[in-house]
Amino acid sequence: MKTVGIIGGLGPETTSEFYLELIFSCQKLNRVNRPPILIYSVPLPYDIEEDAIARGKGEERCVPFISEAAKKLEKAGADFLVMPCNSLHAFIEDIRSVVKIPVLSIVEETTKFLKKENISEVGIISTSITLNKKLYENSFMANGIKQITPDDFQQAKIGKMIHNLVSNRHDNKDREELIKVINDFETKGIDHVILACTDLQLLIPHHPRLKIYDTMKIFAEATVQEILKN
Repeated sequence: MKTVGIIGGLGPETTSEFYLELIFSCQKLNRVNRPPILIYSVPLPYDIEEDAIARGKGEERCVPFISEAAKKLEKAGADFLVMPCNSLHAFIEDIRSVVKIPVLSIVEETTKFLKKENISEVGIISTSITLNKKLYENSFMANGIKQITPDDFQQAKIGKMIHNLVSNRHDNKDREELIKVINDFETKGIDHVILACTDLQLLIPHHPRLKIYDTMKIFAEATVQEILKN
């Protein structure tokens, strides 16, 4: 098995959920599998995190921290790296440039998944950074997938709920707001929605008619496949 290095702590709950998903998924395939996993929890200053997530600005200040995390994980013996945070994939090439080992992309893996499922139109719920940097939009367009986004008012609410999640201050009101956004996609004739912020899976949203895809689970499955490669 390969050793995976996780650039984590962005946020902490999602990192722990991602870790558990890897462990249980490997054991589900074969109960003797005990995947080797390294985690580096990035000590990102609160003001940088708040600006990036809640206000959608100054995200480039994260680069030195995630680049340092990548180098430390490589030095510790990781065979490849993953970062279960959608927004910071805006800087995946910066990470790839400072290490010699592969760095899997949540955007690339999610696009592959949607293509495999023959999904050509999808609603997206993410941070403003992910939308502004066109992380999924560019990848989707290149693969014939149309992206539908929330309006500006809804996007502001999404930014607030994501910040609450990262700060461990979320409650049922955040879940209700998320369901409202998903309901609005239904009125636009959308049948499929992706949670393109891995923290959103903590709200465990469900919908009776729309299919909701969690990018964290998609990415975890791709990571497990890479771990188990000979």
